[in-house]
Amino acid sequence: MNLSNHDFSFKQQLLVLAMLAAFPAAQADEAAIAQLSKPETTLSIGAAGVSGDSQDRAIFGQYNGFRKDSGRLLLDADVIQRDDASGTWMILQGRNLGLDNAELGATYWKQGDWKVSAEYNEITRHDPRTINSGLLNAGTATPSVSLVAPAELNLDTKRKGVLLSTEKWLTPSLQFEASFKNEDKDGARLFGRGIACGAFAEPRNACGAAAGAQLANSSTAFLMLPEPIHTTTKQLEAKLNYSGEKFLLSGGYNGSLFSNSNGSLNPVVNGSLWNSSGTLLSAPGATLQGFLQQPMALAPDNEAHQLYLSGNYAFTPTTRATFKYAYTHATQNQDFAAQGLTGAPAGINNLGGEVNTTLAQFGLTARPMPKLSLIANLRYEDKQDKTPIALYNLTGLATPANYFTNTRFSSEKLTGKLEATYQLPDNYRATLGVDYQTVNRDRPVNTTVIGGLSALREETREEGYRAELRRTMSETLNAGISYVYAKREGSSWLSVAPGAGFPAVSDAAIYNRYGSFPMTLEDRQRDKVKLSADWTPFEALSLQFMLEDGKDTYTGPTEKGLRDTGMKSYGVDAAWKISDAWKLTGYLNQGRQTLHIDHSTGYLAELENINTSIGFGVLGKPSAKLEVGGDLSYLDDNNHYRQGMSNGAALAGGGLPDVKYRLTTLKLFGKYALEKNVDFRIDLAHQRARLEEWTWGYNGVPFAYSDNTSVGLQPNQSVTYLGATYIYRMR
Repeated sequence: MNLSNHDFSFKQQLLVLAMLAAFPAAQADEAAIAQLSKPETTLSIGAAGVSGDSQDRAIFGQYNGFRKDSGRLLLDADVIQRDDASGTWMILQGRNLGLDNAELGATYWKQGDWKVSAEYNEITRHDPRTINSGLLNAGTATPSVSLVAPAELNLDTKRKGVLLSTEKWLTPSLQFEASFKNEDKDGARLFGRGIACGAFAEPRNACGAAAGAQLANSSTAFLMLPEPIHTTTKQLEAKLNYSGEKFLLSGGYNGSLFSNSNGSLNPVVNGSLWNSSGTLLSAPGATLQGFLQQPMALAPDNEAHQLYLSGNYAFTPTTRATFKYAYTHATQNQDFAAQGLTGAPAGINNLGGEVNTTLAQFGLTARPMPKLSLIANLRYEDKQDKTPIALYNLTGLATPANYFTNTRFSSEKLTGKLEATYQLPDNYRATLGVDYQTVNRDRPVNTTVIGGLSALREETREEGYRAELRRTMSETLNAGISYVYAKREGSSWLSVAPGAGFPAVSDAAIYNRYGSFPMTLEDRQRDKVKLSADWTPFEALSLQFMLEDGKDTYTGPTEKGLRDTGMKSYGVDAAWKISDAWKLTGYLNQGRQTLHIDHSTGYLAELENINTSIGFGVLGKPSAKLEVGGDLSYLDDNNHYRQGMSNGAALAGGGLPDVKYRLTTLKLFGKYALEKNVDFRIDLAHQRARLEEWTWGYNGVPFAYSDNTSVGLQPNQSVTYLGATYIYRMR
């Protein structure tokens, strides 16, 4: 639970108190004022246990600690004190203090004057998969691979964050705010490398053999090499806020610094490995072994610094403007040698990465007529990549003609929006909107090479139109329908043939039946329609309905690649207040996403994801001292991989099987008031997870790496949770 949510809720209580005090004759309730002005402290202590072993709890216990432990302490606290004489508040909060996602917070606050606060939070992620490996030094920057007997390996990552913040009203209209956040992340996560050796078209082997010295395709290896994580992220913000009668202004500085103690991953491969075909590579060839032992660069140190100014101005009570300007300077210049990387171009010690981004935004909202509302927004972003160009890439033989440089990724983006809403007769309300976006990208430098693509584009333009019609049909029924249309086009395609200089070429000239064109640059048409309704057949029952259908169609100078994507969803939400003591809730939602692709090698893929969720809840108070409730939810997520040949024939092997995930959860609770300020609560939950997948295993056989490492996930998991807490409140 986020402590800032509690702080917001507490501020709402103070606002209510201020409003009650402002209107004592008409609205003040002495009991309500007394309750808010005398804050309540709550302490909760208890214990919880779960059934099953660590594999039964793999999904349930990813973030709370129950992946490893079957029992945990439950401890929460809200300590709130107010000094009536000085008007200061002290707030101490703690959440999940016995679990792996603990949060602590402290605030000292004088309303309207100053505030200081500190927060600490931590969360540990336990990898849900079962890993058995003989890897030595797993989770470090120097793992050692060999064919030794595997043992269970647990991969965890833990985040620890500290946030310090302060506020001070310098004058009645000028406020200063500052905050500093430090987050450390430690542990290891699933990672690896592999290579299928074989000859490419160019005169060099994938594993580093010289031209003509090809290795057989059977010389293949895949290794599980966990990524070692030991990073620190620091964020600092300082700003001034000015509030006037018509003018609000905020300006300041925002900085981010990231550091990684591990610059690269340097595996050592000892002895034999297993081939993917099941045969033993008694001694990996020098080229294969050398490839597998090459250093892998990890996330480098980097930082970004931003200065910004934002605000809004009320021209009239019905017309207001908003604006923002920001400049960000981001760099990445960690030494290659410090990262453990070699082979940089002569005289180049680091990337020298530099990106400067300018952002300008202006918005206007107005109501020129009682029935007409207008919204207009314009946003401009200029990203200038100043990273030096150097000869980093080698293709083919090691000759000067085969070395190529990196490239820059500068761009300009302009986004505009215009929307008008008008109140029509007979309880109709119509909204019309226009959206526009243009993106201009730098043409790649002539000294670089673009692999795997047939062409690029410098500019794309997108225009969109939105229309919505809503009507209040009765005091109990509201309904609406909306339609969105958008069309993206672009400039001429750029040839990426090496040495051509990236000239612009017509669609007819660039056409390639089997070509590969980036889907983010292709022409795209978007159509989407949405229906919604709110119905309250009687005061105690409310229903919400939603139906949405959309499709994106892609076209380019090719017959292959992404054809279209689609989405359909519908949902029903209901809330029924049976009586003052009993309430029922329920929902049903289903979403369907599709992806149709023609692959260049001749097969078709029609991918589909169907996600269905159903839930019911009940909350009741059978007596003055007893409160009970429960929720039952079901999630069904299916991924279908329909495949076939472009000529209509069946795909050899039948294609890929479906991946299915089902989760059923039942939660029950009961809370009994032992005394006026003492409650006893029991929580009972049961969760069942069912998986059918081939990504990390099939038919009960886990995925195996070349060193006998295996990774799998128990397909059927069942866990029961029982917790009891003692809750004490005092003023």
